[in-house]
Amino acid sequence: MTVLAGARERRVRTGGVELCVAELGDPEQPTVVLVHGYPDSKEVWSEVAVRLAGHFHVVLYDVRGHGRSTAPRPLRGGFTLEKLTDDFLAVADAVSPDRPVHLVGHDWGSVQAWEFVTVPRTRGRIASFTSMSGPSLDHFGHWLKQRVRRPTPRRVGQFLGQGAKSWYVYLLHTPVLPELAWRGPLGRRWPRILERVEKVPSGAYPTPSLPTDAAHGAWLYRDNVRPRLRMPRPDAYAHAPVQLITPLGDAFLSERLYDDLERWAPHLTRRTLPDRHWIPRTRPDQLTAWIGEFVRATEGGRPVIEATGRWADRFGGQLVLVTGAGSGIGRATALAFARAGARVIAVDRDAEAAARTAGACRRSGARESWAETVDVSDEHAMEKLAQRVAAAYGVVDVLVNNAGIGLAGPFLDTTPDDWRKVLDVNLWGVIHGCRLFGRQMAERGQGGHIVNTASAAAYQPSRALPAYSTSKAAVLMLSECLRAELAGRGIGVTAICPGFVHTNITSTAHFAGVDEVEAKRRRERSARLYGLRNYPPEKVADAILRAVARNEAMVPVTPEARAAHLLARFLPGALRRIARVEIRL
Repeated sequence: MTVLAGARERRVRTGGVELCVAELGDPEQPTVVLVHGYPDSKEVWSEVAVRLAGHFHVVLYDVRGHGRSTAPRPLRGGFTLEKLTDDFLAVADAVSPDRPVHLVGHDWGSVQAWEFVTVPRTRGRIASFTSMSGPSLDHFGHWLKQRVRRPTPRRVGQFLGQGAKSWYVYLLHTPVLPELAWRGPLGRRWPRILERVEKVPSGAYPTPSLPTDAAHGAWLYRDNVRPRLRMPRPDAYAHAPVQLITPLGDAFLSERLYDDLERWAPHLTRRTLPDRHWIPRTRPDQLTAWIGEFVRATEGGRPVIEATGRWADRFGGQLVLVTGAGSGIGRATALAFARAGARVIAVDRDAEAAARTAGACRRSGARESWAETVDVSDEHAMEKLAQRVAAAYGVVDVLVNNAGIGLAGPFLDTTPDDWRKVLDVNLWGVIHGCRLFGRQMAERGQGGHIVNTASAAAYQPSRALPAYSTSKAAVLMLSECLRAELAGRGIGVTAICPGFVHTNITSTAHFAGVDEVEAKRRRERSARLYGLRNYPPEKVADAILRAVARNEAMVPVTPEARAAHLLARFLPGALRRIARVEIRL
């Protein structure tokens, strides 16, 4: 039985086999054809398909010899790329006879789809192609020849690295052994292997046909890999726009395989994901967003809007929420994610400031941006925000807990109310964000990232900032604990520790133990000093995007923050002596 609830099934006969084809959504909408890989069946796409079906006519089919499609007889020679192309054309003619289809392939589904989109006889039948985790064998063949004919240390390293990743290809060329393994212990253990190694959620996938699918699918490799790598086609140019989605943690394919892809696909859009090979199961939300955007852009006769930020291929289309986004580091961070093509939710307790940031994000490249108002220290208000965000925009991919306030003054002059105020915002605001949005990320099961803005004050003691430093030290330790707990769920956690950054936190800081006249004088003095330092918040924002992309645990920002971190690690006594110095503002 199919796991695609509500799907309409039909049988398509072609080349001596009968293909099982499933359809979802409105046939009047653009048709998206999803082609599965090895050793899968069409059900690998079920999570993506049901999400796309709300907007498109979605078609999935079991490749010959897989799932509920019949196998060719004999198997040898029955899985060539030429015959797979015949199958695709038969399906496309059956489900969308009058309009070209949008093609999406994963793993071997992508390998064969590269054939579909580069051979002359499919010209005009494919409107766009989204490729993930599967290169063209022709492009791969040229990539290998280039590294053999013109070796350099880098190219040799790439050649050997991909050779090591392709260990399974050699095994699949051996006679009989792959079939015995898949029909025996490997077929029984495969679901658990996917769950443990690839972090694929357990459930109705893979289907019970897996052992037979995998045994038949070995001929995909035997019929195609060696012939194409020895004699790659010289004219394997894509005749439709291509979107390449590359999971950076793919254990089977190096991202270097696609370095020269613009040569073969001149209309190319690149995306990356910090994930492993089976992204149709682990990241269906993100894939749905990117596929939908690409299809709509192609249907509208316009290119995908290319973001200009350095990390555009990493964050394009992702949903990012930034607290304290009305000014300073929060605003700069929201704009940096917007330039990288993310969808941004700008959150601030000042509604007008949040709205200004959201508008600036839209002008900077964000595909969508919204403003939300909340006091992060208010537990119930944060709960309502989390519910509202999930219902209106979806689960957040990146959360930046940035909202914070400043408090200076000796410990003995700091009142309990002062302590409650700074801890409510700087610590409890972070706790509320991590608890509410982190739980949504964990329950979705598709990873994510949490950034908590701490401070160099978290590890640099100061007689002038006991309350503020305590709140930020707690944020730093909270981040470390969360990072350990959530790592197994694919959720990264980063603590950002800026030093002296030119923002308006100094002009709004509270000074304990002095009257308002003196507090105003000190705020103005601090603001002037920070202005003279003139370290812009945009550099902190750049560090945040880099830290998320690299999944860094803790990042000191500014030279003084890095210097203090080194002292804290190697010369803590010196840092303690520095802390005794009285700084008069």
